[in-house]
Amino acid sequence: MNSQHIIPESIETEVNRALSFYPELDSINITFKFKKNIKKSTMQARPTFGSFFRRQKNRRYIILISETFKISDTTFLTRHIPSDIFIGWIGHELGHIMDYQDRGKLNLIWFGIKYLLSDNHIIEAERAADGFAVTHGMEDYILKTKDFILNHAKITPSYKNRIQKYYLSPEEIMELVKEREEKLILD
Repeated sequence: MNSQHIIPESIETEVNRALSFYPELDSINITFKFKKNIKKSTMQARPTFGSFFRRQKNRRYIILISETFKISDTTFLTRHIPSDIFIGWIGHELGHIMDYQDRGKLNLIWFGIKYLLSDNHIIEAERAADGFAVTHGMEDYILKTKDFILNHAKITPSYKNRIQKYYLSPEEIMELVKEREEKLILD
């Protein structure tokens, strides 16, 4: 376990697996924390408030994980999501942190404001996080996560529609994989 990462013991294996795809985050302070409920989401990555006053390399981040999520009228413990799907979800959130790391202070603040106010910006941000995960080789996990959500009979249509609207489709993910592989051949 990395001393920069605070991880609840119950999810340590999955979080460390997701982190293994992001060696750039080894020295970045990230706390993973369960929260009773997160509106419209299962997980949420963000800089801590004090990070807005730190240099980029010294920022601190938190990934909040909702303790539960609902499928139809049934509430499930997030911790009971199959391991590969949980890893994919964490990998997506780590993609957000990669995106935040590339931003200066004012840009990061402006990013947060736009995320709160603009549906188009949410789409851009979520697709970028998926893109970071795929670029880092996590496509199998991201695809399993999308398959779990989109093809689970009891997940509400509104949640499925949200996933289809804001995130990369499986076809777009495979296109990114193809581009990544072509780039490797050329390099």
